[in-house]
Amino acid sequence: MLLTVLICIYTIFFDLGYTSIKHSIESNHLSLNIFMFDDFNNSKNFFRYFFAGMFIAIAMTGLDQDMMQKNLSCKDLRGAQKNMIWLSIILVFVNLVFLYLGAMLYQYAFVHNINADGDQLFVEVIRVGELGLFVFILFLLGLMSAAYSSADSALTSLTTSFCVDFLDMKQANKKAELFFIDSKLNSKKLIFRTFISRKRVHIFISFLLFLVILLVKYLNDDSIISTLFTLAGYTYGPLLGLFAFGLFTKRKINDGYVPYIVIISPLLTYILSLYDIYLIGFNFSYELLIINGIITFFGLYFISKKN
Repeated sequence: MLLTVLICIYTIFFDLGYTSIKHSIESNHLSLNIFMFDDFNNSKNFFRYFFAGMFIAIAMTGLDQDMMQKNLSCKDLRGAQKNMIWLSIILVFVNLVFLYLGAMLYQYAFVHNINADGDQLFVEVIRVGELGLFVFILFLLGLMSAAYSSADSALTSLTTSFCVDFLDMKQANKKAELFFIDSKLNSKKLIFRTFISRKRVHIFISFLLFLVILLVKYLNDDSIISTLFTLAGYTYGPLLGLFAFGLFTKRKINDGYVPYIVIISPLLTYILSLYDIYLIGFNFSYELLIINGIITFFGLYFISKKN
């Protein structure tokens, strides 16, 4: 994927006639609007972007076992810490490359009078511009490879989690081992049933993922990334609140009320997003993740007691 992005940048770079990276940045009509410090009520304010992005990274990466598995698999704590630091440094450069590609695409559209924005920008640049079919195919293949690898790991993680945590198939495997002592035939039957059940769960999770894709497509009005970050504010907020409560307090929670808290919290956050401008004169954006986490935190505090 990264090689594809570099080839796209190389093609656009020489098509626009740039001689250096400095020249391309100075010539870009968006270079003066990178940071905004004055209007705090603007969703593009630097400080709002910074803190919202920080908590999005904590929730969507730091609290995601699928993303952190590479660190959890290290042989000791020091190795995991080194792996996180080096990965963070590498991701900074990767993000800069993608940001530079986005800036180049917008500049190309500006020079060639292409009226497009968001998800349609690259498609319109390829369709109207003169970059050629080769660049489009390369970018499409890179995008598919990145998407399929993420979807594959997500499907495996969700299937395993549902089978172990909800269906308790781990106990079924233990029973199969016990049956193996008494009867090989019963053991084989039970293992076969467990395999069929996992296969059905995998198909069911795939269908749910397809429905989620349709939902995101329905909610998306401009940029898929913006839509995903908005949805993450509702889905990852309770996880952020649970993590913060467990990290900073030692109170004992009434487990039976936790599901109600993690459902009520996103609902209250959504209501706040509808009426925030009327209630406090402030329009929340990606900060809804932080608000959702705070509501979850205080909800958990309300249903807890001193240990």
